[in-house]
Amino acid sequence: MPALVVVPALVWTTLLLIGAGLLLLRSQDVLQRIIVLDMLATIAVGLLALLSYARGVPYYLDAAVALALLSFVATVAAARYLGSGGPFE
Repeated sequence: MPALVVVPALVWTTLLLIGAGLLLLRSQDVLQRIIVLDMLATIAVGLLALLSYARGVPYYLDAAVALALLSFVATVAAARYLGSGGPFE
């Protein structure tokens, strides 16, 4: 029963990851890129959680938590950096 749910979820999450990567390539503004990178990290965390459940390996969850924390810190740092006007303002 779990395979009926987990396998389509893995496929769908992988397709979302590809779509977000294409969206990152199409974005022209720095703020859009920051948002898309945060979305990519969120999708990757979900993919790691699904892989952890599907394979029964708990250390994928550790990687997902580390990626989520790193993504949060990077997004806050980029927002504060852009909010101050950049390096030359």
